[in-house]
Amino acid sequence: MDDITQRQIDILRSVIKEFSEIGEPVGSEILEKKYKLGVSQATIRNEMVVLTKKGYLKKAHFSSGRIPSAKGFRFYINKLMKEKEMSTADDVAYKNSIWDDRSERHKLLSQATKVLAHRTGLISVAATNTGDIYYAGLSNVLNIHEFIDRELERYLFERLEEVQYWERILSRLDQFEGDIFYLLGDDDVGDPMYESCASVFAEFEGEKTKGIIGVVGPKRMRYDIISPQIKYFSTLLEEIIKNQNLT
Repeated sequence: MDDITQRQIDILRSVIKEFSEIGEPVGSEILEKKYKLGVSQATIRNEMVVLTKKGYLKKAHFSSGRIPSAKGFRFYINKLMKEKEMSTADDVAYKNSIWDDRSERHKLLSQATKVLAHRTGLISVAATNTGDIYYAGLSNVLNIHEFIDRELERYLFERLEEVQYWERILSRLDQFEGDIFYLLGDDDVGDPMYESCASVFAEFEGEKTKGIIGVVGPKRMRYDIISPQIKYFSTLLEEIIKNQNLT
């Protein structure tokens, strides 16, 4: 049972919403002014301290504000988030964008990552159990201020080329529940890159091919919008791979 009260849930939800919009540590003052929480700034501040002690928030360096932790984001995704339904136009756009490449797996997955990067504004990655890695959207890094960190960029670029890293993630899929799996902290895969980043992936599988496709981005990405797109796209890829007997 979760060790969190309804008031703390309301505050956590507000912190995540604000952090997702501004990408900066969130203080009690902005929450009291902007969100109708029905309690004083002092109460909000005290509850944020409690949420920090419980591991749902983290104190930011050189700031009195708080940011959501991996535990906080996971609670939000599992208990609070409502996925945005994809429109018919999005459905058609995804399908049309890869249809011409359906006869060859390499072309299909290469194009799929380009499409996903374009539509999400993030870095997209696909990896298979045959050791193939596809990625796109590196230019999107320029629009994400978290990636100004050179050390983080170095970690990311190293991982995109590291076959063994993606093989390790593929081998751990059974540990995740549901159709979508989220890497939200370095405890997920033992990688310090995920202190600042997050990934959302879904699995696809053919007769001989098994793989994942998803995105890497900042922790504050819009999971409610990103998740249904990745879920749909992975299902579409699986249908094509099976119907075309791609190996």
